[in-house]
Amino acid sequence: MTSKQRAYLKGIAMNMEPIINVGKSSVSPELVKSVEEAINKRELIKLGVLKNCVDDPREIAETIAERTHSEVVQVIGKKIILYKKNKDKPIYNQEA
Repeated sequence: MTSKQRAYLKGIAMNMEPIINVGKSSVSPELVKSVEEAINKRELIKLGVLKNCVDDPREIAETIAERTHSEVVQVIGKKIILYKKNKDKPIYNQEA
């Protein structure tokens, strides 16, 4: 992903609310399944890491991205933005 594409996705995600929260159980199989379903449907999602989660948000993002075959767009504070292009019907045009 180029820096231009990353900036485009960051701009879109800025106004999004986290749809999934990572709690004290951290990266569980159930969480990965939820993220995978959401990212396949929406392409771009934002996750929140709750205060009771002791793991590093960057490590959580890398683990989830690896397991869902997605890309980490940004990790800022306790917010994670992930992207996975839908091959059939892409929602976000990154050719700009």
